[in-house]
Amino acid sequence: MIEKVALVTGAGSGIGKAIAIELLHAGYRVVLAGRRPEPLQETIRESGCSSKQALAVSTDVCSPAEVGALFAKIKEVFGRLDVLFNNAGKSAPAIPFEDLTVSDWQSVVDLNLSGAFFCAQAAYRLMKTQSPQGGRIINNGSISAHAPRPNSAPYTATKHAITGLTRSISLDGRQHNIACSQIDIGNAATDMTQRMQSGILQANGQLAVEPLMDVAHIASAVVYMASLPLEANVQFMTVMATKMPYIGRG
Repeated sequence: MIEKVALVTGAGSGIGKAIAIELLHAGYRVVLAGRRPEPLQETIRESGCSSKQALAVSTDVCSPAEVGALFAKIKEVFGRLDVLFNNAGKSAPAIPFEDLTVSDWQSVVDLNLSGAFFCAQAAYRLMKTQSPQGGRIINNGSISAHAPRPNSAPYTATKHAITGLTRSISLDGRQHNIACSQIDIGNAATDMTQRMQSGILQANGQLAVEPLMDVAHIASAVVYMASLPLEANVQFMTVMATKMPYIGRG
């Protein structure tokens, strides 16, 4: 039996960290990618898994060269890749649309969209040529792939674009046994969402405290998606705090 190999980007914190640990506990050999090596090593330590099962690779996914080096390392150490969780991302400052700078816009596009593309393309190339052929790419979308928050144009635009990327990979990957899916997450409790507990701007201009859910629910959902045989695919999944303002966000 071939041991399955997974790659998680942005694995040093938040959702990526939780999913990397859950995949390790599920028996995957996991490559953890992120810009800073220390948080990646801390994720491995928290998992309680050995260095034979987990590999940390410091990577800026905005750099095609660094992504190329990451996948060369995966091939060298493990010989194949079965699952990519394309997770690394960021948002711009929540400021009025007219005040966004070019650098604010570009930095979000570079990471959320271009970085996801670079990793997906490298994974696709490896999955196409490995034996047995195929694998699974899971893109981290967002509730914002469906409905924006106020003052969120760069983040919202890139998450809508991730949906297009997911659909394109799903279509192109059919002939190579490559499945692609997207998980849209709403209000998982991480460092990035703590501000919601003190009130966040709503569509009606008011501030409101929003409910959060345990990030463990996201981790278990991604492991389920990853565990399916390649003949089956969760094309899109939305996992959200039940009472958050999404349906009827306004």
